[in-house]
Amino acid sequence: MFIGGKLRRLRRDLGLSQTRLAEDLGISPSYANLMERNQRPVSAQVLIRLAEVYYLDIGALAASEDDRSLTELQAAMSDPLFRDLAVPQQELRDLVETCPSVADAIRRLYQAYQQTQRDPDATAGAESRPFDPVEAVRNAIEAARNYFPALDETAEALATELAEAGPDLLGALAARLQARHSVRLRILPADVMAGALRRFDRHRRQLQLSEMVSPSGRVFQAAFQLATIEHAALIDALVDETALTDATARRMFRIFLANSFAGAVMMPYGRFFAAAEACRYDVTVLAQRFNASLEQVCHRLTTLQRAGARGVPFFMIRVDDAGNVSKRHASGRFHLSRYGGTCPLWNLHETFRSPGAILTQRLEMPDGTAFFSIAASVSGARQPFPAREARFAIGLVCEMKYAGRIVYADGEGGAAARIGTNCRLCERTDCAQRAEPPAARPILIDENLRGVVPFQFDPGRGRTQRPGNA
Repeated sequence: MFIGGKLRRLRRDLGLSQTRLAEDLGISPSYANLMERNQRPVSAQVLIRLAEVYYLDIGALAASEDDRSLTELQAAMSDPLFRDLAVPQQELRDLVETCPSVADAIRRLYQAYQQTQRDPDATAGAESRPFDPVEAVRNAIEAARNYFPALDETAEALATELAEAGPDLLGALAARLQARHSVRLRILPADVMAGALRRFDRHRRQLQLSEMVSPSGRVFQAAFQLATIEHAALIDALVDETALTDATARRMFRIFLANSFAGAVMMPYGRFFAAAEACRYDVTVLAQRFNASLEQVCHRLTTLQRAGARGVPFFMIRVDDAGNVSKRHASGRFHLSRYGGTCPLWNLHETFRSPGAILTQRLEMPDGTAFFSIAASVSGARQPFPAREARFAIGLVCEMKYAGRIVYADGEGGAAARIGTNCRLCERTDCAQRAEPPAARPILIDENLRGVVPFQFDPGRGRTQRPGNA
């Protein structure tokens, strides 16, 4: 494989010189230099040696972040600030592959630019530039590929211990909170909770849950509380391992880790992985077997990355009726822009019209890569009248090469839906759902012609195209 950029980044992360790397791998320094410059491929033998010497997972090394970086750079280059440059996709790909650190720097600069655009009063000083803690936490999760081995192993050990008390996990959690931490679990009326779903009363030593919280939600919240009390040191250590310095971002990441711990207690890694493989990733079966919600199961499926017990690498997204993305987790790759919406041709959006149904779809991206998608609608916590419970669409996506491991792909035939990342980045010329023209292509205007496609543009590939008015 030609992964010189990743090899160079790995060496720098390990604090090694090129000569030391060559010695460890049993190759010459000149050959190591050629591999890092993509003038020689990294062979299977070298990959195996890398795994043995530095305790790396070959799959993780082979799985690339290049697609996500490329998609985000494409999104940045579609901004009016850069449109006149018409940077070719191949140049962006070359940058991502050969100079990944420079690509990361450009992405960070663009994110900072966007934040400044949202706050025109911000000055140029670093201390006064707007900071987005949500984006910072998402970056930290992506950097870890949504997998925290120590957290998972600790939660699995706790789940095994709790199982000795019987099948009532909520009862076991409540008993542990009471016996070890003098915390009493109480289910209270919705009007008493005054809109809150969970409240920890430190003075009374009470974990108060609203009656509106579902049974699976009650287990989750009890496990969350136990994580914050009993395993605070582990969670704090994981937060300290990140580059997060902002207090708000660190607290948000701490909550995310406690949530992950709670999900791992409900769905212990070994049992959950074995069940997922046995039922071929039937999310309904998994939800029933582990007394979990569909959303909890989908999130857990994105974390199965333990060496020797790897699940299908899924990408998960959660959107609301308006298409706003509120969750995005991944152990696998998928073309989703950080700066735009999703493609309307993806049946993720149809789930709101088919509550309770699981929709499947084969997807093809503009670059020809193929994916398989599972989508379903879910509801948030129930609300007293007249408030309406939140509604979301959950999408799980994996590369088509993994579809044979998934029960939903059986018999899934026909043509794949030819979707795009979003309209600004997609250059398909035949999409009637197009909301805006691609950023890097000039619009062709003809007041005497109106086509099915709302925007006609120069595809820039040597083909002729009849212009139409917008």
